[in-house]
Amino acid sequence: MSENVINMGQESSLGKVEIAPEVIEVIAGIASTEVEGVAAMRGNFAAGVVEKLGKKNHGKGVKVELTDDGIIVDIFVVMNFGVSIPLVAQKIQDNVRQALLTMTGLELKEVNVHVVGVTFDTPKPEVESL
Repeated sequence: MSENVINMGQESSLGKVEIAPEVIEVIAGIASTEVEGVAAMRGNFAAGVVEKLGKKNHGKGVKVELTDDGIIVDIFVVMNFGVSIPLVAQKIQDNVRQALLTMTGLELKEVNVHVVGVTFDTPKPEVESL
């Protein structure tokens, strides 16, 4: 098997369970976007092109690092203007940690939140009715 999987360590008579880091990326990405105040996740050019073609990339803006000490998750977000960045970042950390613990049983060593931008709400032009 590839060394880029997480062995759950729970072997039974049926076999073993392994989780790919991409699964952790998807769970962390969805958990991050659920937090109020998060406008978007940072992606790269290729991810943007794929989304324009209709495929949603839930792992966008998430980097998972498997170390000997544990699992480190880095999350890159764009926040809405006017929110408390420390408060929203704390909520992201809590939500990601809880989602991964609930869905996989994995404890994370670190959840690092990187705020890479702020977005402003631009009012939509009003259409005059005749």
